[in-house]
Amino acid sequence: MSRAENRPPSYGSTRGRPRSKAVEQAILEAVLMLLEDGVPLADLSVESIARTAGVGKAAIYRRWSDKEDLFVDVIRAAEPAERELPGTSMRDDLVVLLESLRQRSLAGRSSAVLHTAHAQMRSSPKIWAAYHSGVIAPRRDLGLEILRRGQRNGELRTGIDLELTIDMFVGPLLIRTFVRHDPDLPEGLPEQIVDTVLSGLRPVSSPPG
Repeated sequence: MSRAENRPPSYGSTRGRPRSKAVEQAILEAVLMLLEDGVPLADLSVESIARTAGVGKAAIYRRWSDKEDLFVDVIRAAEPAERELPGTSMRDDLVVLLESLRQRSLAGRSSAVLHTAHAQMRSSPKIWAAYHSGVIAPRRDLGLEILRRGQRNGELRTGIDLELTIDMFVGPLLIRTFVRHDPDLPEGLPEQIVDTVLSGLRPVSSPPG
C-alpha cells in the first residue's frame, strides 16, 4: 500500500464545516504524501490531491490559485526546524550544519521536496525562488556566519573567499544527493568532509625561529 492510500480521514462525512486550518493542513499533507510516493509535481492533479486529503476540490481552489502557489506553501510546511548549534568551535558547528543537510537528504519527505524544487528551477522560477529564500539562503547565511566567527576566533585563515569556502563544505553532500541514484551518505560523512576541508584552511603556523 502506498503512503498516499494511507490518507488522513475524510472530512466529507463530518457534520458541519471543518476548521479551515485542519483542511489546509490535510491538503498540504496530501501533496507531501504524493510526492513521497514518487508522483512528479507536473502529474499532481487537483483531483488526486483532494482525494488523498479527503476534501472537495473547492477547498483547494478557495486557498490556492494554482499548483505553484500550493507547492510554495508545501515547501514552508515541510521544512523542519534547524538544529541548535553547539557553539563550542567552528568545526563542531560546521559538522552539525552538514549533519542537518545529510538528514534532510535521507528523509523521504525533505528529499522529495528538495528534488521537486530542483526539477522546477527553470520551468517555475516562483517555486525555485521560494525554495531558495526559505530553505537555501537561511542555511547558507548560517554557514557564512560560522566561518566568519571562525576567522575571528583564529580557527580559519583570513583572506579566503568565504562564499567559495561554504561551497566546499556543502558541495560533496549535494553531489552525492543529486548525482548518485542511491545517495552515499553514511554516518560520519559530515565529520569527514569538515576535517578534510579544514586541513587546508586552518591558519598556517609561523615557522620556528
